[in-house]
Amino acid sequence: MHARRGRTGRPRRTRALVALTLLASTLAACGDEDTSRPTLNWYNFPDDSGALQKAADRCSRASGGRYRISYNKLPRAADGQRQQMVRRLAAEDDSLDILGLDVTWAAEFAEARWIREWTGEAKRRATEGTLRVPLQTATWKGRLYAVPYNTNTQLLWYREDLVPTPPKTWSEILNMSRGLARQGRPHYVEIQGAQYEGLTVWFNSLVNSAGGTILDASATGPSLGPPAVRAASIMRELANSPAADPSLPNQMEDQNRLAMESGVAAFELNYPFVYPSMKANNPRLFENFRWAPYPRVDADRPARPTIGGIDLAVSAYSRHPGLAFEAALCLRNRENQLTAALEGGLPPTLRALYDEPAFMKEYPFSAEVLAALESASVRPLTPAYQNVSIAVSHTLSPPSGIQPESAVDTIGEQIDQALRSEGVIP
Repeated sequence: MHARRGRTGRPRRTRALVALTLLASTLAACGDEDTSRPTLNWYNFPDDSGALQKAADRCSRASGGRYRISYNKLPRAADGQRQQMVRRLAAEDDSLDILGLDVTWAAEFAEARWIREWTGEAKRRATEGTLRVPLQTATWKGRLYAVPYNTNTQLLWYREDLVPTPPKTWSEILNMSRGLARQGRPHYVEIQGAQYEGLTVWFNSLVNSAGGTILDASATGPSLGPPAVRAASIMRELANSPAADPSLPNQMEDQNRLAMESGVAAFELNYPFVYPSMKANNPRLFENFRWAPYPRVDADRPARPTIGGIDLAVSAYSRHPGLAFEAALCLRNRENQLTAALEGGLPPTLRALYDEPAFMKEYPFSAEVLAALESASVRPLTPAYQNVSIAVSHTLSPPSGIQPESAVDTIGEQIDQALRSEGVIP
């Protein structure tokens, strides 16, 4: 990791003036009990539930006066979050201590030496009882660079009044949708088809569910192959079938939620936040709102949905790295993860919480979420992930125009170029 640049060669007169200034500021601060307590700046996504602020307050109190955590809200959009942190870390800004990283950023930040490796007792505590797949998102080149704070995965949501028995495969979903369409009943399959990260996630889930990966095992080149062609073919088939919402090429997660709540859809591939939303916004439809595992590509091969979430890293430029590691572990402890799950809708990364009665009551689909997480896939682990995602989402947009074999060839060529490029993505 980078060391902060020191300043040398100050004249003796300058050093004396600095010392006097520091003494004066110390005297002026007498009586203020907080002046000797370091403030650890935690930068994370903006949370409207209050769960993150509660975690910061709890851990500040639990420190016994050794530190205070200040929760700083990043922009709402993931691109804006990353851009702010990248610019400040590139400038070696030492006011950043704990960083809430999207699960795709750890490799990039670690390769740039912007975050510290977790070792020793801190690593042991970070990994103990933590789900295996979320830990993969925080690991780069066999080393742990962050601790999973929360996770997320998609389920298949459906209307039981339209579909008494949920489909298990993509083929079954499409056949059921066609049957409902012939009857003139709600039949859309709501899924993320816009040209953005959600489209990459859909493709990645299908590729992994078909037995493949986007990158090879060493993350030095594309893998793709027949599983990727199958994935692209499923996306094209759905987009050109009655299952496709007319707004598919422009839809993201929230548009999918709204369409399902409006009553025009029979199925939805989305995250658990849709459950409390349906309960609040359409109680009538909620009576028949059900969930099932993410659909399989092959009936005899488990699906491998792509996980999301946030990992907590310690900045390489933090002035208090030891306290920052300790605080990060507190922020993601059992109590705070449970609060984040119950109040913020963020599935935990600690395995034991899936047996917690309060969590199971609030998440009646907790068993399905856990099963999905234990067989899940992660997005390609590479410092060039942003370019890889752009190559996928641009090539596959709009889904109705996908030419499977040529699209996969194009994605492979662009990924190869992205992996061979130098420098950090702007």
